Amino acid sequence: MTTAAPAGLVLVVEDEPAIADLVRLYLTRDGFGVHLERDGEAGLAAARRLRPVACVLDIALPGLAGTEICRRLRVAGDWTPVIFLTARDDEVDRVVGLELGADDYVTKPFSPRELLARLRAVLRRTAGTPAEQPRTLGSVTLDPARRTVTAGGTPVQLTSTEFDLLAHLMARPGRVFTREELLAGVWGYAAHAGTRTVDVHVAQVRAKLGPDSVIRTHRGVGYAADA
Repeated sequence: MTTAAPAGLVLVVEDEPAIADLVRLYLTRDGFGVHLERDGEAGLAAARRLRPVACVLDIALPGLAGTEICRRLRVAGDWTPVIFLTARDDEVDRVVGLELGADDYVTKPFSPRELLARLRAVLRRTAGTPAEQPRTLGSVTLDPARRTVTAGGTPVQLTSTEFDLLAHLMARPGRVFTREELLAGVWGYAAHAGTRTVDVHVAQVRAKLGPDSVIRTHRGVGYAADA
């Protein structure tokens, strides 16, 4: 089921009709088109076929879990922003989802306005700022306009949130940011997330940059980018 997409098409995969209809209502009111699927297999097929601007995925779905949809998209090189809906306030679920390449998550029951705010924040980050010039630190080069990263001359695939975390740190080399500052500066809602979110994303960026990683840990304080 698809509606017109003046602000871009969002794929929603949710098997609870009441929640799915509520999410669709608020997204369409905010100018988004919505394609709705009720199970994981159909959701994965729709993501590949429709190329939405973002995916909102329930974690517990019939067929394929939302985490598996995300994993398969990332393995195929598809970095469409993904926001998870999870029924439990369970750190393990959230961490697993982020490690698979999700950009954000919302715990049920949730405010549709909060979901919209998270979605808008992810899409703003993905849009980038064309006026900014590429930044180089050590062997890592980050281009904010093209939203590309290379390490030692090799392209590195980052999710939109991973990219923005690295960009935030590289914008002020040597400056140590606390986890709370990173939550506010990158995610934009420090009051709504635990600092474990930052740690997981930092670990993911480091793993992808490998030996070229420029992110340093300052124990008891936070993180900085330094050559």
